[in-house]
Amino acid sequence: MQEEILGMLRAIRESQEVTNSKLEALTMDVRRLEGEVVQLKGDVALLKTEVAELKAEMGGMKVEIAELKAEMGGMKAEIAELKAEMGEMKSEITKMKTEMTGFSQRFDRFEQRFDNMEADFKVLYQDYRFQKRDIQKLKDATGLL
Repeated sequence: MQEEILGMLRAIRESQEVTNSKLEALTMDVRRLEGEVVQLKGDVALLKTEVAELKAEMGGMKVEIAELKAEMGGMKAEIAELKAEMGEMKSEITKMKTEMTGFSQRFDRFEQRFDNMEADFKVLYQDYRFQKRDIQKLKDATGLL
């Protein structure tokens, strides 16, 4: 019976050693998993920081986009004003061209009248010289000086 008890004790001890071995392996697995959890927590914390930074950056970009949209709105208004001014200027240029055409036609008429007057003047001047010569001849003929 003592041998039976010793056999049972040996069996219990062997079983205990196997259990201890398994427990040790499980303990190592738990420590390894704990290390991985710590690393994952660090990774998550880093990711949270990056997400927070990205959100802050995105917030800044949203502000910039809003500012750019406001600037674009102002520029669109300026462009519209400039287009309107350009339309007015084109209209003025068209009017000026019309006026210039009128002035050019008037100038041509004045030039023609001037040419006619110049021709008339030459005729009159020629008559004047003839009359002056005739008067001088008459004075010379009558003895008046």
